[in-house]
Amino acid sequence: MKKIVLSTLLLSTLALTASAEVAKDQVKLKADIEAAKAEKSKAEASLKALQSQLPPNEQVMTTVRLGYINTTGNSETDTFSLYANAKKAWDKHNLSFMLDGQYGKADGKENTNKVFAELNYGYSFIESLSITAVAGYKNDKFSSYNYQAYVGPGLKWLTYKSVKQELSLEGNIFYAQDELQIQSPDFDENYGAYRAKLLYNINLLDNLKFEQEASYKSSFNDSENYFLFSRSALSSKISDIFSAGISYKIDYTNLVAASKKQSDNTLEAFLSLDY
Repeated sequence: MKKIVLSTLLLSTLALTASAEVAKDQVKLKADIEAAKAEKSKAEASLKALQSQLPPNEQVMTTVRLGYINTTGNSETDTFSLYANAKKAWDKHNLSFMLDGQYGKADGKENTNKVFAELNYGYSFIESLSITAVAGYKNDKFSSYNYQAYVGPGLKWLTYKSVKQELSLEGNIFYAQDELQIQSPDFDENYGAYRAKLLYNINLLDNLKFEQEASYKSSFNDSENYFLFSRSALSSKISDIFSAGISYKIDYTNLVAASKKQSDNTLEAFLSLDY
């Protein structure tokens, strides 16, 4: 009997000791996991900081965004949108081309048909300041203009840059040519103009990004002849190259025909491809 009791006590002691060792090992393992997570987070932050100091990528970087809205029932509508931006940098030079277009129908009748393109060249003579040359063209079938075009030099200032956010300001002087759909002797179709532009983006989370673009363009001779543009976008990464998001655009023209509206406002959902 004594042997049985002693054996039971010995086994119990061994079991308790083994349980204590297992618990101790689990505590140590959890502590090691937390330490590894901290090291990983620190390494990722360090990697992003180092990457932000690299010279501009000399490969062509392209973004393509596609949007589509379809409505059925009391109203039949189809609206397509395309936004593409290609950039290339080498040494102190950078070149970008942007294309933004929309096409739509309502009840089988065309109601949207616009395209906007801009070519931008920059030369960074110091890290945060660039000389730019810009050429742009806009055609909006349902506006007061057959077309709008402009070309001219400018300066771009990289005001602030960090791992998570970037802010830049740009100013340009243009030679502009606008052709009205309805001719008016009071309107100067060839004129000097200036534009102020703001670009801002921030990574709110690892996979969530906010972008803001805003610009004001006006004639030097006629302060009533001005244009405002704003684009706000929120996008989230769904894979290495694909993102999904929403954007809201305001395209305002101060001088329009009596039958036209001054502002075009567009809310759209899009799928973005970055490569």
